[in-house]
Amino acid sequence: MKRIILLIAGLAAAGILACGVNARRAAAQQGLSYMPRLGDIMGTVQLRHFKLWFAGDRENWPLAQYELQQIRDSFSDAAVLYQNVPIGNIEITMVEKPLADVDDAIKAKNRAKFTHGFSDLTATCNHCHEAAKVGFIVVRIPTASPFSNQSFSPTGK
Repeated sequence: MKRIILLIAGLAAAGILACGVNARRAAAQQGLSYMPRLGDIMGTVQLRHFKLWFAGDRENWPLAQYELQQIRDSFSDAAVLYQNVPIGNIEITMVEKPLADVDDAIKAKNRAKFTHGFSDLTATCNHCHEAAKVGFIVVRIPTASPFSNQSFSPTGK
């Protein structure tokens, strides 16, 4: 698990063209007709990051747990498809602790703990981007929802 998380941290920030080419070649050799670009996977993670925030902020714990799992699944997909991303000095524990803290907060249904964990997770994303020399990719805690067609309230209202 730690090895996957290490890869995830590097993948989240390392949109390296050569790795994309190698991954596409590997996908073609396996008979896959479509393989998402690393940037597409990370774009999906960004949307999940957004939805995770609003679910936790509104104390919709089942939705928050779902979105957190979707983030983890996207990271796992990226790790499988993009195995040759050089990760340099990125530490194994870089994203492990913030993800676990958010998970613990969701399980405890603790909004204050969730807010703190989510803030740490967001900061970790940005630290990883900096370590991978793509510090111009900056994520933050969302301030408004572009999803007017989804309720983040636990009651659906």
